[in-house]
Amino acid sequence: MVTLHEGSTPLVPAPRLSERAGAEVWLKLEGANPTGSFKDRGMTCAVSAALREGAQAVVCASTGNTAASAAAYAARAGLRGAVIVPEGKIATGKLAQALMHGARVVALRGNFDQALALVRELVDRHPIALVNSINDFRLEGQKTAAFEVLDELDEVDAVCLPVGNAGNVTAYWKGFVEADAAPRMLGFQAEGAAPLVRGEPVAEPETVASAIRIGNPARWEEAMAAIVGSGGAIEAVSDAEIVDAYRLLAAGEGVFCEPASAAAVAGLLRYGPRGARRLVCVLTGHGLKDPQAALESAGAVMPCEASLGALEEAVLA
Repeated sequence: MVTLHEGSTPLVPAPRLSERAGAEVWLKLEGANPTGSFKDRGMTCAVSAALREGAQAVVCASTGNTAASAAAYAARAGLRGAVIVPEGKIATGKLAQALMHGARVVALRGNFDQALALVRELVDRHPIALVNSINDFRLEGQKTAAFEVLDELDEVDAVCLPVGNAGNVTAYWKGFVEADAAPRMLGFQAEGAAPLVRGEPVAEPETVASAIRIGNPARWEEAMAAIVGSGGAIEAVSDAEIVDAYRLLAAGEGVFCEPASAAAVAGLLRYGPRGARRLVCVLTGHGLKDPQAALESAGAVMPCEASLGALEEAVLA
């Protein structure tokens, strides 16, 4: 087993968010995984399987988090790793991770959907394991988060998740079904990248939430089956709503997540709890994944002369 001891992430109450939402809200902090995102849960399984099956390398297309995770677990396994990312569309923190872990990072002049299509053709020609969420081992690892939620809460009425390639909502529902639980799956996409909401692929997806900037999800049918089967819903939120939720979580709850994670909270605040008494919002990645987004959304640094009077004015004014 190729592992970095992923999983067992914190599930914390969110009192201020609960007050605003009118329901008991908990936050599943998947940014506490080894590479800072939920992707590690599935990557331990996918890379372990690749090693067992004799793959010479692993590859993925990625908007960032999968790249970081695949690079780390390939390094752990002693395998070559390659990640294909859309040129200029990957957050700085995620790019730094992939490079530091020694993966070959290829910047494709195209979007994520084009990258995934090309990577699928690549693995058909070479002994390389594809570790995107179309790999069934990924879902087997990611479903463990559902087990953890039930271990701590026993019962939960609904789970709010950001939806990009749609593997995570599929995996959570798989886990809940196996545990004989049936919370409603509430999925949220950015308005500029909302193919499941529109019912058709988006050729040029755009959103501040780079991790869900995907126009043609690989797990489309399974995700919709999870949403329909759970009596849930798939909705869109604006970039402005995502940024507002992003700030609220950091300044109001002390939880720093990446913008895509905040889509789950933005959706809850826009559409309400839908009758749910207890909800879990899944925060899929840590805020340091995208430091540029944080700097653009936060207040400015205050300059100060090196004197007590100036410091008092800066701190106390």
